[in-house]
Amino acid sequence: MTLKERLNEDMKAAMKARETLRVSVLRLARAAIVDAEVAQGTELDDAGVIAVLEKEAKKRRESIEEFTQAGRADLAAKEQQELEVLTAYLPQPMSVEELRAVVRECIAEVGATSRKDIGAVMKALMPRIRGRADGKVANQIVQEMLT
Repeated sequence: MTLKERLNEDMKAAMKARETLRVSVLRLARAAIVDAEVAQGTELDDAGVIAVLEKEAKKRRESIEEFTQAGRADLAAKEQQELEVLTAYLPQPMSVEELRAVVRECIAEVGATSRKDIGAVMKALMPRIRGRADGKVANQIVQEMLT
């Protein structure tokens, strides 16, 4: 079963169970997937669906931060609940130690020796960590290891 099919089945189950929050989050996720498919002109595979779900999760994280800064704990809590629903469909995130190990492998593969090689390392690294680690954190680790 593909991730897209799983989303559809889970949405049906949530509708039957009258889980309004879950239904609304899954509907928004499905709509974002359809938008991405229309933009690309093809049906998304699991990697594409994960990319869309990551984007939706990132929106929720940013909203949580903004609502917290604005003193709107009620809205931040709602966004947190939505984020929890979305993260159930995303791969487990890498630990910092795992990320460092993958970065070391990429540095060795590329033969990077200085900060000039950051772009080449990131190019090799990102496909391996997509969906499992934040690109900003990965970039910081690469910079740290190449200085």
